[in-house]
Amino acid sequence: MDAKEISLNEQEVKPVVDLLNDYLANYHIHYQKLRGCHWNIKGSNFFTLHVKFEELYTEAQTTIDEIAERVLTLGKPPHSRFADYINESRIKEIDTIGMQDMAMIDAILDDMSKLIEMERELLEATDEAGDEGTNDMVNRFMQFKEKNTWMLRSFADKK
Repeated sequence: MDAKEISLNEQEVKPVVDLLNDYLANYHIHYQKLRGCHWNIKGSNFFTLHVKFEELYTEAQTTIDEIAERVLTLGKPPHSRFADYINESRIKEIDTIGMQDMAMIDAILDDMSKLIEMERELLEATDEAGDEGTNDMVNRFMQFKEKNTWMLRSFADKK
């Protein structure tokens, strides 16, 4: 399958595919960070954050699959090597062992901010390419992160 089979111009959609693969790389690092936070949370906020981190990594896992499948729908292969994810990602790995709960929230909020920034870039590229399918998908992902950014900031009592 390629982009023209779904009435998209391959040249116009190439920037979207490239951004989606970058987005996929960032999401993989974000996902693993969420897993690490889930596994290593300790302290008085354990029960609350253990559940929240699980919710977030479960959603991230689904999102990763949808991103990769969209890249395939647009006629290109998605990146699938961790070496590529680490090299291409704006989001960086962290060691969550021994990390304090509020530092974990700060790290996740920072990731979400970077992902939202990428989503806004993607929305511009999808508009230019006339790619409403990717636009709808990315918009949905962004809305989820915007809401959870508000929730985590409220939990951490950040202004």
